[in-house]
This record gives sequence, C-alpha cells and structure tokens, in this order.
Amino acid sequence: MGDRQEPIAENSTQAEQENNKWQSFQQEQQVIQDSEEGKSAGSLEHPSYEELEEKLTTMEQKAQENWDKFLRAQAELDNVRRRAEKDVNNAYKYAQDKLLNALLPIVDSLERAIESCQGNEADKVILEGIELTLKLFLDTLEKQGIKQLNPKGEMFDPNFHEAISMQETQEVDSSCVLNVIQKGYKLHDRVLRPALVVVAK
Repeated sequence: MGDRQEPIAENSTQAEQENNKWQSFQQEQQVIQDSEEGKSAGSLEHPSYEELEEKLTTMEQKAQENWDKFLRAQAELDNVRRRAEKDVNNAYKYAQDKLLNALLPIVDSLERAIESCQGNEADKVILEGIELTLKLFLDTLEKQGIKQLNPKGEMFDPNFHEAISMQETQEVDSSCVLNVIQKGYKLHDRVLRPALVVVAK
C-alpha cells in the first residue's frame, strides 16, 4: 500500500507547485498592470510644437511692448529732466531782470545830462564826472550780462529794435537805422528793452 500512496503524494505536490506558480504569475501580471496604470495616470500631457510656438510668439510680443513702454518712459523722464534744468538755469540767469530793467532809466538820465552839458565850458568838470559815473554804471551792468543796443547805421531788426517813425533819405539804404531815439538793452540773449529808432525809407 505504501508504494501506491507515493504517486498520489507526488502528484499532489506537483499540483500545488503548479498552482503556486500560476498564482505567482497572476500576481506579477497584476503588479505590472498596476504599475502601467500608475504611470499612465501620473504622466503629464506635453503641449504640441504649435502650442509652444504660439506661446513663445505671445511672450515675445509682450516683451517688445514692455520694452517700448520702457523706452517711452525713459524719453519722457529725460525730457522732464532737461526742462527742469532749463527752467532752473533761466531762473538763475534772469532772476534780476526786473531790477536791472528798473535801472535803465538812470542810464538814460545820465546820457541826457551829458548831451545837455556838451559845448558848455563851464560845465566841463560836471560833464567829466557824469561821464565817469555813466561808464561805471555801464560796466557794472555789463558784468551782470547786460549789453547796450545802439544800432545807428545798422539794418533794422524787429527782434531788437522798435521803429517809431520812417524818414525818406538818400544817405543810407532803405530799412537802415537813421537815428536812435532811445538805446536798447538785452540781458544775455533776452531783450530787456528794444531800441527806439527812426528807419530810412
């Protein structure tokens, strides 16, 4: 009886081994399937080349727009800075124009006094004193940037001269200044007072 039982036990062992192998195979297949499903679930979708190119084009356009805005803002800032510097320089340069303009009638009075004293020997000493005073006054004004305009014999310039009358003459060309009624003055490049003149016609 023992000889007959051995084949049964051997067959039983083989069946168990086959069953174990089958279960192991199924487990391995399940693990592989789960792994593939996990990879599929966790994978990211990559955009296409066209989408990437479109996004790049959009970003380049935005970058160019921002750069243009920056350049415009920089230009405006430079303009504001230049205007501010010019205003400050002009304020400093012409700060005393009202005071200096108020002093011009004094020069006119000194010049008229010199004209009235000329030809009179008794007033010679007074004339010399007035002339020295006038010279000192004009030198002081010149140091402040004031230049006298005495355009007799020059061509009429409406930027610096004011014609009060016209006179026919053959001595000089037309539009030439025949006589200066009142001398003009300018502070640097700005006219404080135009010269009052008679113009040839």
